[in-house]
Amino acid sequence: MPSESARHHPDRVDRAIIERLQADGRMPNVDLADAVALSPSACLRRVKSLEADGIIAGYRAEVDRTRAGLDLTVFVEIQVAAHNSDMPAQVARVEEGLRAIPAIVACHLVSGTSDFFAEVAVPDLAAYEQLLFGQILTIPNVSFARSMFAIRTVVERGPIPLTHWA
Repeated sequence: MPSESARHHPDRVDRAIIERLQADGRMPNVDLADAVALSPSACLRRVKSLEADGIIAGYRAEVDRTRAGLDLTVFVEIQVAAHNSDMPAQVARVEEGLRAIPAIVACHLVSGTSDFFAEVAVPDLAAYEQLLFGQILTIPNVSFARSMFAIRTVVERGPIPLTHWA
């Protein structure tokens, strides 16, 4: 990871590049360059710089969960067993256990009454029951999990807002 002093400071051109790549990550460099009013070589240098700095973290396909057979989205609040001097080590072990579960598509360390908030994508309730009792609750130091089931997705994962950039 680059040092803070070497880190790229994005400008309006970088913002335009990233906004277009978020909409279409497979956009050819020539088309991207044309869209942001740069030469193809200058555009490619910018993209490579944004990648090297970690601002562009990668490229992947967006998969429709329902069409992929993952009809159930569950949000799980998870608590670590005891809050004591060994807490950092306990959290690290729980993080490792959660990272090993492919059905967890996002997970955050949070403040409040729970320690983690995980988003799970599974085919159905039976699959979630197996995941909960067979994997999540078997992670050492996990003492509690509360599940909330998504009824309908209102906002899907989308582009990261960059309005704070010049």
